[in-house]
Amino acid sequence: MIQTDPANVDIARFLKRLQWGLVFFAVGYVVWLLGPILTPFVLALLLGWLGDPLVDRLERRGRSRGIAVTLVFALMTLLLALVLIILVPMIERQIVTLIDSLPQYRDWLMGTALPWIEQRTGYEVMAWLDTERLIELIRGHWQQAGGVAATVLAYASRSGFAILALVINLVLVPILAFYFMRDWDLLVERVASLIPRDHIDTATRLARETSESLGGFLRGQFLVMLGQGAIYAVGMSLVGLRLGLLIGMVAGLISFIPYLGATIGILLALIAAIVQVQGFDWTLLILIGVVFTIGQLVESYVLTPRLVGDRIGLHPVAVIFAVLAGGQLFGFLGMLLALPAAAVINVLLRFAHERYTHSRLYAGEKPEIEIAGKNPRQVIIVTDDKGIDAP
Repeated sequence: MIQTDPANVDIARFLKRLQWGLVFFAVGYVVWLLGPILTPFVLALLLGWLGDPLVDRLERRGRSRGIAVTLVFALMTLLLALVLIILVPMIERQIVTLIDSLPQYRDWLMGTALPWIEQRTGYEVMAWLDTERLIELIRGHWQQAGGVAATVLAYASRSGFAILALVINLVLVPILAFYFMRDWDLLVERVASLIPRDHIDTATRLARETSESLGGFLRGQFLVMLGQGAIYAVGMSLVGLRLGLLIGMVAGLISFIPYLGATIGILLALIAAIVQVQGFDWTLLILIGVVFTIGQLVESYVLTPRLVGDRIGLHPVAVIFAVLAGGQLFGFLGMLLALPAAAVINVLLRFAHERYTHSRLYAGEKPEIEIAGKNPRQVIIVTDDKGIDAP
C-alpha cells in the first residue's frame, strides 16, 4: 500500500485552490474590461432565463420549442408595448407639470428652505449661492473650470457615438433574448458537460437552488414594484398632488431596495405638497402620509409575503450593499449582476454552513454516549474516539 505524505496532499490542495482563485480573478478582470459591451448580453440573458420556465411549460403541453419561444417572446413584446403606450403619455404630462413648476420650487428653495436652514444651523448657505460669489470662484479657479469644460466638450463630441451605441444595444437586446430563450436548455447542457463528474450532483443542486430562489425573487419583486408604484401614484393623484403620478412611479421603481423607495417618495411628496400650496396644508400632508402608510402595509403583509416570500434570503442591508458594490466595481453592468451574484453567494454560504455543521471541526472528537429506551439499563452505546462501539 502506497503511503501519501500529508504535507504533499496539503500542498496539492492549496495549489488547486490557487488555480481556481486565479481563474476567478481572470474572469472578473475580463468582465470589468468588457463591461460596456456586455450590458445588452446580460440583459438578454436575464430575459431569456426569466422566460425559459414558461417556454418549458408550453413545450410540455405539446408545442415545439420554436413555437413556444415565439409565443413567449410575442407576449413579452406585447406587454412592453402596452406599458409604453399607457405610461409614456402620462409621464410626459407629469414632466411638463414639473417643468412649469420649477420657478415655484426655486422661489421656495431660496425664500423658505435655505433661510430656515440658516436659522437652525447658523451656516450662511445663501452666500454660497450668490451670483457674484460664484463668478469670483470661477475666476479664481479658471484653470480647473477650463479643464472641466474641455472634458464636457470632449464628451459632447462623443455623444453621437454614445447615442449610436444606445440604439444598437436597444436593437440587440430583443434579438439576443430570443436566441437565449431558444437555446437555453442547450446552453445549460453544455455548461453541465464541463463540470467534473464527481462534482456534478453538488453543482446541479446548487444551480437549481440558485435558479429557484433568484427567479422567484426577481419575478415577485418586479410585481411588488409595480404594485407599490401603482398604489403610491393612484393614491397621491386622488388626494390632489399634481406630481403624484411621477413621484409614485419613482418610489415604486426604487422600492427594490427595502425602505429606500418609501423614504424618498415621502420626502419628494412632502416637498411637492409644500410648494404646490405655498405653505403647509396639513390635510394634504396627512393624506399623503396615509397613502404611504397603506402602501407599506399592503407591501409588508400582502405583496411581499405572497409574491416574494423569503426566496432569496438576503437581508435588506445585504441587498443595498450588493447593488452599490456592483455599481462601484462594474458600473451599470455590475448593478444588473449584483442580485444574481448575491443569490449565488447566499446559496454557496448556506451550502458551506451545511457542510460545516456536519464536519468533525464542528462536532468535535469527544466520546458520545447514547442511551436508547426509557430504561437506561436497556441499551447503552459508548462510542470512543476511534469510532468503536462498546457495550
